[in-house]
Amino acid sequence: MDGNGRWAQQRGLPRSEGHKAGTEAAKAVVTRCRELGIGHLTLYTFSRENWGRPKEEISFLFDLLTRFVTREADSLLERDIRLSVLGELAELPLAPRRALSHVIKKTAGCRTMRLNLALNYSGREEILRACRALAAKGVSPEEITAERFEAELYTAGQPDPDLVIRTSGELRISNYLLWQSAYSEFVFPEVLWPDFTPDEFDKAVAEYRSRRRRFGLTGEQAGTD
Repeated sequence: MDGNGRWAQQRGLPRSEGHKAGTEAAKAVVTRCRELGIGHLTLYTFSRENWGRPKEEISFLFDLLTRFVTREADSLLERDIRLSVLGELAELPLAPRRALSHVIKKTAGCRTMRLNLALNYSGREEILRACRALAAKGVSPEEITAERFEAELYTAGQPDPDLVIRTSGELRISNYLLWQSAYSEFVFPEVLWPDFTPDEFDKAVAEYRSRRRRFGLTGEQAGTD
């Protein structure tokens, strides 16, 4: 969800206003996904690299997250949306950690949709974490399979993403779901995240649907030619 700061700067506003607008865009996209029957949505909310931002901005972001999660808890439950966190939740400040843990428990029984917040997340660290977990269990190299490895990822039990969207025209994945996105389709809309409306989301989905996914196969093997 890229472009909050630039969105605010273009309007002569503090970055905090961009982040506020970004939360409303996120809420609208979650609603649209629920309407479309999309079963899994992951929002890259705060990376491990983001700890390098100014302390005031980090404090505001986590305060905003705490208020947003608390405010939306009942709505998630009513719409049968389960909240999960991808990342090291234990390393977050106390208030957001408590708020997230509460909503995660509250929505644990929801089944229609899974909303993942990638928080304190790093794709490389996730892979290293899975390797360490396998080593700690004494799994020998020849016993390591893709399935066993995936069981140690934050996304264990969830499907790989079909579509990855990065807003604001940036053309990189920034350490996001590196294992899981091996065969994902990518869309890089120019629009800044606060302006990423449900209509913009629909455009990205339409772009995805227009493509032929081959998963490394030739067109003939994949049945697309």
